[in-house]
Amino acid sequence: MEIFSSNSDLFVWVIIPLLIFLSRIADQTLGTLRFIFLSKGFKYIAPLLGFFEVIIWLLAVTQIIKHVDNVLSYVAYGAGFAMGNYIGMCLEEKISLGKVMIRIIPKKDTTELIEYMKSQNFGLTVMDAHGSIGDVKVIMSIMERKDTKMLIPIINKLNPHAFFTIEDIRAVKEGVFRSRKKLALAGYGRDTKKIK
Repeated sequence: MEIFSSNSDLFVWVIIPLLIFLSRIADQTLGTLRFIFLSKGFKYIAPLLGFFEVIIWLLAVTQIIKHVDNVLSYVAYGAGFAMGNYIGMCLEEKISLGKVMIRIIPKKDTTELIEYMKSQNFGLTVMDAHGSIGDVKVIMSIMERKDTKMLIPIINKLNPHAFFTIEDIRAVKEGVFRSRKKLALAGYGRDTKKIK
């Protein structure tokens, strides 16, 4: 068909920019994920993603060079870059990789929150501290990132307006974690309670 020939207007002004946009989404999504895997120490997955990222990028750039006078190719390239970053971050949130440390400074009595976290087998450290509004408790816990999705609503319910921060942790040695498998591997003898 003539409309799909490399000289047709449809091919040059619609299909080429669309392919550049889609390939740029793919390579930037892989690039974002590669950076995330690299920062979390996944040294075997990151290079593999990098390989595919560069191959796709080369294909996109080749098309731009071939159609250097096509302004839509540049727009598609930039839009694909932006969309790929966004999709990569969304995917990272969904797969919830790695461990984080959550630091909670509640506004009111912490007893119920501490008991809940213990009942769900969160390892935690509680410290007395003095803040700008007086004496407070500081609760710290290191956990899998995916566990924060369950814990944050509980914090908001049991201790509304509590101040908390969540920070990425690259490496952890020993400790108490929720996973029954990890507790067994670490040699902890106590049983974990079933999550409700």
